[in-house]
Amino acid sequence: MPSKLKYHKNYTELGAVYQLVLPLSLEGLVPDDDSVRLLSHELEDLDYSLLYQAYSAKGRNPVVDPKTMFKILTYAYSQNIYSSRRIEKACRRDVNFMWLLAGQKAPDHSTIARFRTGFLAEACESLFYQMVRRLNQMGELSKETVFIDGTKLEACANKYTFVWKKSVGKWEEKMFWNIQKAVTLLNREYVQSFCISEGSRVQDLQKICRFLEQLCEEEHTVFVHGRGKRRSRNQRYMELFRRFLERQTVYDWHTASFRGRNNYCKTDPDATFMHMKDDHMRNAQLKPGYNVQIGVDSEYIVSTDIFQDRNDVWTLVPFLKTMEKNLGFRYLSVTADSGYESEEGYTYLRERKQKAYIKPQTYEKWKKRSFKQDISKRENMRYEETTDTYTCHAGKKLKPLFIKKQKSKSGYESKVTVYECENCTGCPHKEKCTRAKGNKRLYISKSFLEKRQESYENILSEKGVLYRMNRSIQVEGAFGVLKNDYEFQRFLLRGKTKVKLEILLLCMGYNLNKLHAKIQNERTGNHLFPVKETT
Repeated sequence: MPSKLKYHKNYTELGAVYQLVLPLSLEGLVPDDDSVRLLSHELEDLDYSLLYQAYSAKGRNPVVDPKTMFKILTYAYSQNIYSSRRIEKACRRDVNFMWLLAGQKAPDHSTIARFRTGFLAEACESLFYQMVRRLNQMGELSKETVFIDGTKLEACANKYTFVWKKSVGKWEEKMFWNIQKAVTLLNREYVQSFCISEGSRVQDLQKICRFLEQLCEEEHTVFVHGRGKRRSRNQRYMELFRRFLERQTVYDWHTASFRGRNNYCKTDPDATFMHMKDDHMRNAQLKPGYNVQIGVDSEYIVSTDIFQDRNDVWTLVPFLKTMEKNLGFRYLSVTADSGYESEEGYTYLRERKQKAYIKPQTYEKWKKRSFKQDISKRENMRYEETTDTYTCHAGKKLKPLFIKKQKSKSGYESKVTVYECENCTGCPHKEKCTRAKGNKRLYISKSFLEKRQESYENILSEKGVLYRMNRSIQVEGAFGVLKNDYEFQRFLLRGKTKVKLEILLLCMGYNLNKLHAKIQNERTGNHLFPVKETT
């Protein structure tokens, strides 16, 4: 017997309504102390003029107001929701997202994706620093010191699509040698005078290809393909130099994509292959990623930036410049770990009258007994300031030989004094002191040593101990929350601009959650954690 039960797309027609349906207000469903209320209040008064300029004045209005879309996106990142499809699902089912929409239609996932990667790209950084300046106006920032640290996050890219600069250079030079041989044969057979120069390889190859094309047209050369068919001389040279031209074009594109790096990723050309802390295979595998830098003050992230350099030492100066430009004020001091120590960084901070609380790279080694007993180290030699000489373990003098200039990757020039021992011939301590065949030499930058000593004294002071302890709590704690609690360990978008957009949204969500926690725990206005006294 056939069933009379029919299904409909509208499930309300399947049975009776079991509860009274009213146009309920969502105001009563959101708790009074919920973080979404604070987020909506803090983001309401920001200047969205740059965001509205991204929209065209012609055509229909957007489905959801751009200000509301920004609130939804920021709240989603604060709640560990990063996928556009999951954000769309939350807008349809989550009461807090519905409350933010305020009766507007839930946006589609494609609308969210277009807004995030297109309309918000230019305005997100401005909105983030507006929020930081708002925290400053509320007295939440100390403006005394900024804690700086960095981490590497994996890019949204294939980990096997790497291109190495050394490999490209090797194959390019090998091909150039083959091109030279082919051009020599071409000139001999066709009685020409073509030449290939290193600075204009593509143009010279294009000139040869045009000559061969014209020759093939004049002689009505028939191109044959397949096994058992003999190619003419014109066809052989034509195909050979076309392959050379295609390969040279690819090599030029690779060289342009490096932009000062040793490698790049084909899937995301802005990403650089780096060693990640999460090495589950324990084989030191390189993965495409970005170097994320943040500056923290009073537990809030006040600045963030994306770098392609694997080393933190080259990020300090550009990061400080960007932070000062966007915040509108300069911190009195900078606290960072040993990875940021450099003469360039010390000089930059001294010129701007900022106190450096940077731990020396050899700080931990100085404490070891093996280091103190190493006679080859400069620290274990006696220095006479009047004569500017060092005395080695054997009692011989190391005198200044000459001064050489070194230029860093960023263009900073430093002066290095080279000291050489009087005579190491027959010295019984030479094996422990140096590996050089001749006399032992020391390469010392006096300016760097003087600035390092000043920073070393700063971190040993009472305030320095307080800053170092808070650096490990605040900035390293911020990365711990972002990577573990927020489960953000891999970017979703590709390209440096879009990656920076993601980290800005994440930091803004982190700051709003931190403000909410401080308000609820009555900790507003607290900037530093006190040092616990030992019993």
